[in-house]
Amino acid sequence: MPGIDGTTFPPCQSCNGGLLIPLSDYGREGAPIRYKAWVCTNPACGFHLRIDNGEISVGKQIAKSSK
Repeated sequence: MPGIDGTTFPPCQSCNGGLLIPLSDYGREGAPIRYKAWVCTNPACGFHLRIDNGEISVGKQIAKSSK
């Protein structure tokens, strides 16, 4: 399924029912960080990949941030 700008997103390999979409963020000094995380669009799946301080974390559960 194409995104708003025509980009196609890969299928989630964990559930095969959702797509992995990229999320961006801002660094400590305000610099944009493109594609900091990839999240499955299927809420029942919850699979995500995330980059924090140069380390990649993989998860199946999405938790609320304490910030």
